[in-house]
Amino acid sequence: MADLLDRWRATARGAGAKPDERCTRAGEELLARWREPHRQYHTVAHLSVVLDVVDRHAALADRPDLVRLAAWCHDAIYDPRAPGDTNERDSAALAGRLLTGLEVPATAVAEVRRLVLLTAGHAVAPGDADGALLCDADLAVLAGPPAAYDRYAAAIRREYAHVPEPAFRTGRAAVLTGLLALPALFRLPPLADRWEQPARDNLRRELTALTGPPTIPG
Repeated sequence: MADLLDRWRATARGAGAKPDERCTRAGEELLARWREPHRQYHTVAHLSVVLDVVDRHAALADRPDLVRLAAWCHDAIYDPRAPGDTNERDSAALAGRLLTGLEVPATAVAEVRRLVLLTAGHAVAPGDADGALLCDADLAVLAGPPAAYDRYAAAIRREYAHVPEPAFRTGRAAVLTGLLALPALFRLPPLADRWEQPARDNLRRELTALTGPPTIPG
């Protein structure tokens, strides 16, 4: 956690935050949210993966520190029972509160909020390099090896343990169908070249499993 907190402080300062105790407290609040016990996939591990992708490809962004701030905030509020894009809207509002309190310039705060909201549907406009990097990093898990992808899908199911199996299958299938309908899952060429096809293969495989007959234990 200390390393992540250091990364938070460096990113916040890079975006114009005052380097004082408020910055540390804001990072601690975010980490506490990412460590909530109900999370199974949307955890500190997911945050770390997103940040690592952003760091490796920061040269492709216009304002990489703002992309990093959006990564920190994009799932900071995560309630599996919340409808629609409520989590993204609430996370964007939290980003606004925290960053304004750190005296980050208003234009930068507005941009972080915009980026967080993009993760609701991952639809990025052409030329939006910062939005592309954040959304590509957020979806990186989709392109993992099949076993890693299956662990991700199982963690999502655990987060939605309160949803009966038929309803979960219907809702999850709709999410996967929406992702597959995107013109591209990954927008930045270095990532799209490596990740687009494996991600689509994983999504189709899960969708087939969800829409087929339930497995009956032997």
